[in-house]
Amino acid sequence: MLAIIVLVGGLGAGGFFGYMWLRDAVTPDDYVGPGTGEVRVEIKDGQSATDVAQTLQDQGVVKSAKAFANAVASAGQSSSLQPGEYSMRKQMSAAEAVKLLDPGKRLREKVTINEGLRLSDTLVQLSKKTGKPLREFQQIARSGKGLGLPSYAKGKLEGYAFPATYEVTPKMGPADILTAMVDRFNQTADKDDLQGKAKALGHTSHEIMTIASIVQAESGSKQDMGKVARVIYNRLDGNPVRKLEMDSTLMYALNKYGVEASNADLKSTSPYNTYMHPGLPPGPITNPGDDAIQAALNPAKGDWVWFVTTDTKRGITKFATTESEFLQLKAEYERNKAAGG
Repeated sequence: MLAIIVLVGGLGAGGFFGYMWLRDAVTPDDYVGPGTGEVRVEIKDGQSATDVAQTLQDQGVVKSAKAFANAVASAGQSSSLQPGEYSMRKQMSAAEAVKLLDPGKRLREKVTINEGLRLSDTLVQLSKKTGKPLREFQQIARSGKGLGLPSYAKGKLEGYAFPATYEVTPKMGPADILTAMVDRFNQTADKDDLQGKAKALGHTSHEIMTIASIVQAESGSKQDMGKVARVIYNRLDGNPVRKLEMDSTLMYALNKYGVEASNADLKSTSPYNTYMHPGLPPGPITNPGDDAIQAALNPAKGDWVWFVTTDTKRGITKFATTESEFLQLKAEYERNKAAGG
């Protein structure tokens, strides 16, 4: 009887320790709690959940890759891990690490660039909003190489840094950001069939973008854009051909801002002085948005050859077909200006 009791007791002890060994072998090492400190982790494009798990272990985020693999599988998120940078903590539990790898928590900043900015102002805005050196933006923009510019841009970025809202990640440098803006322009050009419609209008794509940039600069509202575009075409293609006489192109040449050129300004010999030189200036003077591009491709119908922003505060622009009408609008502008309008 004593021998049987000892034997049964031995089997019981062996079973208990065997269970403990098996549990430790099956359950991987894991930290407890949310962790401490901060560490940035990058998930690269094409990485699997297993690859991510190993990265987290290597960077001291989780105690074992197996613990993270189990946690992400349990959460059903193995296929939802998205490339990008994430802010994590050291020595986190695997379950807490999974929570911080939600795609909505990727490190990124939304940067909005408004329509109608000159390239020089766009670069300043990009530097301020991203914290990246202005000089780098300027050098890359000046070169134009490697940005994916269309051939008709002639290597110049002005007019082709498309204004929109962009998601900028910490790893993106100035070249990456400017390339994204050119990519967005190329997408818009394809959507609008820029090259095909430009040819139908008897102009090159570069000329259309130059017209769009002037439309953007001269229009007081979206509703005016089609009419402004028509004035430009009526002057370029009219009989007789008229000079554009646009203050916006002259101000661009002089690196000045304003709606009214002075007599001294008019003496500029720059090819952007459309009071002196016939035809379009050499290239765009702003980075136009899609509305201005659409207006350049689809101008309103009309005989206008003049327009005057009669009320600059309210952005009211009026259009004229005769010189006498133009002079009346100019007098209205002068009255509003004198009244502080």
